[in-house]
Amino acid sequence: MGGNAKTTEFLKECLSDALIKLLKTKPIEKITIPELAGTANVGRTTYFRYFSSKNEVLTFKIVKLWDKWADEHCLAEPRGYSTDNALDFFHFNYSIREILNLVYKRGLQSALYDAFYHVIMPRHRAASMERYKNSFYCYGLFGLLDE
Repeated sequence: MGGNAKTTEFLKECLSDALIKLLKTKPIEKITIPELAGTANVGRTTYFRYFSSKNEVLTFKIVKLWDKWADEHCLAEPRGYSTDNALDFFHFNYSIREILNLVYKRGLQSALYDAFYHVIMPRHRAASMERYKNSFYCYGLFGLLDE
């Protein structure tokens, strides 16, 4: 299959949706790559082309859900550090509470934190102080949600 961006995103979404479906019935350790790929109706190589772990698949899904939610709610600053978006963060997490319950049931909080980190941390080289501030904010929000 070609490597255009829409195809890539579609295939990654298929894999992430399949993982969510499978996590409802079994722990992540019991889900095999062939089973995941089969449930997503893609080849095994598609998984390996885009992901290095099943946690990464879950992280991808949470980030995609955030991007969609942020777009639907017209957030001015959907990425990066902003005290203004803290309330939005909790509204978003409430909106995906079924997935969060599954994440916690399966002990996959690290994938959740990785998604928050991906959304909050700058994509460019930032000054050390900005990175520290963003890390503090990211882990603080995650810690509040975790409690």
